[in-house]
Amino acid sequence: MIQALNSLPSGKAPNFGIIIIGDEILSGKRADKHLSKFIELLSVRGLSLAYANYVGDSPDRIIATLTQAFASADVVFSCGGIGATPDDHTRQCAANALRRELLLHPEAESLIRERMQEMAREQGKAFEPERADNVHRYNMGMFPAGARIIPNPYNKIPGFSCEGDFGGAVHFVPGFPVMAWPMMEWVLDTAYSKWFQKAGNTEKSVIVFGAMESTLTPMMIDIESRFDGIKVFSLPSVDHPQYGRHIELGVKGTSSQLDDAYRTLMSGLRDIGASIGPELVR
Repeated sequence: MIQALNSLPSGKAPNFGIIIIGDEILSGKRADKHLSKFIELLSVRGLSLAYANYVGDSPDRIIATLTQAFASADVVFSCGGIGATPDDHTRQCAANALRRELLLHPEAESLIRERMQEMAREQGKAFEPERADNVHRYNMGMFPAGARIIPNPYNKIPGFSCEGDFGGAVHFVPGFPVMAWPMMEWVLDTAYSKWFQKAGNTEKSVIVFGAMESTLTPMMIDIESRFDGIKVFSLPSVDHPQYGRHIELGVKGTSSQLDDAYRTLMSGLRDIGASIGPELVR
């Protein structure tokens, strides 16, 4: 069973991050689908994404990225590179980042064997455990010492979770969305439900015409300092098909102070004589 992090202040949700690994993403051969899906999975649980990292199949870069993740108190999901082909480096890189031995996980070994037996039955063949390709498949169950498995409902080949010495937890799933996304959901619902927000994040914003961000910045800083748990955002646009050149200025969060923060924002805009357009709620 995956355990939630214990090093965070009571009631404070961790930062959630995602690492997406693969040369095929950086070269444009495949379009990443994990980022938008992970944002969606977090959002329906009232959580939000703090950061995303894209890394090619470079062991040095993967190790550096994972070392940073393990040295944090963040919850990080790593997608891709946990297969057993020569360009799959993530399992070994995780072990190197943690300075732990890479071992065949007993439960992973059992699940991989079950999957191979199923494949043999589906093909109408006898299972040959000593056949070279079958022996090689056990490499997909080689995880850093102390890892816990993440069940894979698609084909039983598990992912794995590790915690670093400083509280960071990284959850490793395959690059295939059909496998990765249910595994991500399982981890979130199993380990982090205590931080789910039933109300979810809410945004309130307004279209501001003709303003400069530098003019609005002092007001934004003041609102964030006065209302705990509220973030102020500014999204400028120069060629919007409906509003033309404008800034969408707003507040977001799950705090009960959201309405008061938004009223303060609107009051501040009126005080500086801003040209105000439509108001938006998400």
